[in-house]
Amino acid sequence: MAAARHPTWTQSYIERALLPETSPLTAYLLRLIAIKKTNLCLSADVSTTAQLLAVAEEVGDSICLLKTHADTISDFSDRTVKGLRDIAKRKKFLVFEDRKFADIGETVQKQYTGGPLVIARWAEITNAHILPGPAIVSSLKEAAASAIATYNQSVSTEISASPPTSAESSIDASPAGAPTAELDRLDVDESSNQANCDRKQSIVSISTTISQSISPQPTPIIDEEGEGSADAHEVLERLGSTPFLRALLLLAEMSSAGNLLTGAYTQQCVEIARQQKDFVMGFIAQRSLNELPGDNFLTMTPGVKLPPAGQPVPDGPMGDGKGQQYSSPRQVVLEQGVDVIIVGRGIVAAENRSAEAERYRQEAWAAYEERIARK
Repeated sequence: MAAARHPTWTQSYIERALLPETSPLTAYLLRLIAIKKTNLCLSADVSTTAQLLAVAEEVGDSICLLKTHADTISDFSDRTVKGLRDIAKRKKFLVFEDRKFADIGETVQKQYTGGPLVIARWAEITNAHILPGPAIVSSLKEAAASAIATYNQSVSTEISASPPTSAESSIDASPAGAPTAELDRLDVDESSNQANCDRKQSIVSISTTISQSISPQPTPIIDEEGEGSADAHEVLERLGSTPFLRALLLLAEMSSAGNLLTGAYTQQCVEIARQQKDFVMGFIAQRSLNELPGDNFLTMTPGVKLPPAGQPVPDGPMGDGKGQQYSSPRQVVLEQGVDVIIVGRGIVAAENRSAEAERYRQEAWAAYEERIARK
């Protein structure tokens, strides 16, 4: 297979992070993977905020990404977002909202930056089908840039009254977890003053300053020594916070039986991705799709499962009876050149999710080390 001969099969994550055309967010993720020694993404297929935050807390140390389906969270709110972002910052993983956009450009922009989910403000990564054509990618890219600009704007607040009081007041507000840096207005209810007829009327001028320092930050250089550091916590601290950037994965292949994402469709995904390398991070696919010399796309693969601990991996295919087909971490990472495995029910439904996540992490990491050793 041509893809098997591509240099990214045997390059380390750090080597790929340092390639000149690697986008900043991709470079950050690759360094994070290398330092934590985890190429595991958890698919948090749960239905409440409490369940989502619990699983994120339990497995956060073993993952590089947490994949969400926000529209399945029955009580999704700002509390969900703040809780998840707090855990992601502390446990050092990125958030991937599995939205699967598949509409015209104007519609996906609204779905990405508005509505009840406001995905662009809390998920570093999302994904899309190319069914509507290449404009879906450029539209999401434009929306991401607009969202970043919106979050970085400032507004100034100063309160003064006439006649002046003995002490003038001022407000400098930076609301924690604010979805945007905007404050449309402050409504003042003066009905409580009607009973006091002797009070002189005052003219109140109100403006508000909201400053959010969330512009993109440069990613520190973490070299091969950092990847093998005994003190991973120290190296993670040097890596710093996730840059405030956004990236897209294209759905090039799926793991369900009989899916139509094959052949020419898959190839068209790759062609479109090559035109938007600064925004398209890679693919959801069953194998590495890097073929040309300049390709450095990440492949993330769902449908990965291990048998219960102590049982051998079966020779034949595994499935769930509902069309899902499973492969082992070794099969997809070592034999198909995949960069990140996506595991859902195999971990979420486990009695000890932390231990099971660690088992998957170890299996996938060992397969990666074996693969790059082949150089």
